[in-house]
Amino acid sequence: MGSLDGKVAIVTGAGQGVGQGIALALASEGASVAVLGRTMAKLEATCELIRERGARAEPFLSEVTDTDAIPSIVEEVAGRLGGIDILVNNAYSGAYGPLLSMSDADFQRGFHSGPFAAFAFMKACHPHMKARGGGSIVNLVTSAMVRWDPTTYGAYASAKQALRSLTRTAAAEWGPDGIRANCIAPHALSPGLKRWTEAFPEEAEAFRQTIPLGYIGDCEQDIGRAVVALVGPDLRYLTGATVPLDGGQAFFG
Repeated sequence: MGSLDGKVAIVTGAGQGVGQGIALALASEGASVAVLGRTMAKLEATCELIRERGARAEPFLSEVTDTDAIPSIVEEVAGRLGGIDILVNNAYSGAYGPLLSMSDADFQRGFHSGPFAAFAFMKACHPHMKARGGGSIVNLVTSAMVRWDPTTYGAYASAKQALRSLTRTAAAEWGPDGIRANCIAPHALSPGLKRWTEAFPEEAEAFRQTIPLGYIGDCEQDIGRAVVALVGPDLRYLTGATVPLDGGQAFFG
């Protein structure tokens, strides 16, 4: 028996990295998982890992910047898996760099894949969650929002700060419907970060030393398991919060 038996979860960007880790953790507690992303081969690989654990998983191609398509994807998920209880907005595609060197299109891309996409998924999932007596939304943000020096991270931090505000608003407005909404701000050894640590070991070691717990989080055990706790019954009174899953590196007021 798992803490999420009978629940249905949507995880965007679940073909690899943090999204995959979250999907695996949810499935390990009994949830059926809609695995969303842009590359079918990666989605199928995640689904196979989930099925090996005895849970149900279905892949759904999704380009989150195409917000007009999101309601139909959500309806397809609900139809195939029997409803929606959990939404994890993990997918993000944005730009990094100094503000003066960034184009308007690059700056806006982070908003389209971040708060705009999350807003569309949240609205589309709301009636399904309400019909099942409630649900839980987890949106991924970043500690870059609160860095004293966000140089080269300005566009990223701006989009994620907007998503954080959106999450808090949903928590306030949708609480009466039994829907909780929280953020996590993770550090995790995703494929991209792992490549960076291998290519630049000295810089990676300096980064690791800034983390009080002394290591970069594991996508499933440190991030995915925390999401399991957030969406499960033990934290049913927590909503509107931002949880820093960063080993103590950043402070959220």
